[in-house]
Amino acid sequence: MRKAFRSSLLFISFISCTTLQQTTGTLPTGNNNPTQAQIVQGLKQALAIGTQNSTSRLSVLDGFFADADVKILMPPEAQQVEKTLRQFGLGSLVDKTILSLNRAAEDAAKSATPIFTNAIKQMTINDALAILQGGDFAATNYFKEKTTASLTAAFKPVIDQSLNKVDATKYWSDLFTTYNKFTTKKVPADLSAYVTQKAIDGIFYEVGLEEQKIRQDPTARVTDLLKKVFGSQQTQLK
Repeated sequence: MRKAFRSSLLFISFISCTTLQQTTGTLPTGNNNPTQAQIVQGLKQALAIGTQNSTSRLSVLDGFFADADVKILMPPEAQQVEKTLRQFGLGSLVDKTILSLNRAAEDAAKSATPIFTNAIKQMTINDALAILQGGDFAATNYFKEKTTASLTAAFKPVIDQSLNKVDATKYWSDLFTTYNKFTTKKVPADLSAYVTQKAIDGIFYEVGLEEQKIRQDPTARVTDLLKKVFGSQQTQLK
């Protein structure tokens, strides 16, 4: 089980107001209660921490490669190729190819944080309330809707460059040139598009996992705003 990013768990302080919002149509306010604007501000703060931690974790060396949940393997259409090459003693070439795919994804992940930050800045009160009353992956689904196109546009050139930098394109070419010596069936695969999609999938997986933990595991409040929001909701729910 991976280590949860404790700072991002602050998001749970806002989830506790969901029951009240569903029954009254508004978030509780009052002399000792945070305003809707304060709650939204705190939600944005928590989401910023969570997404930054998630992308930072994946962008370091082995962020993808050493994590079995997001590690990029050979495309499904190439798995038989991998098996055949390993049988012919070419496992080292396959391993180098897989490593290079993950290094490219780690490079690309570095450009994700500002894209998430921009999506958070554009979040409306209605967006925030929908996330608060949504399911385990409401925030993740919001980010998918708002950032997928931008992530793809940002990742693609980075991955193209990274694949060349770590010789992934060369390994890929060598791999299938070698394989084609033993078969007449050509394996079609757009390497760059494949790695781009898998990198984005990995980031959303990480963000979604953190969101699920956040909703299920309350922890400390580290700012006055978060303490006010959390404390007032706890009082209201008693």
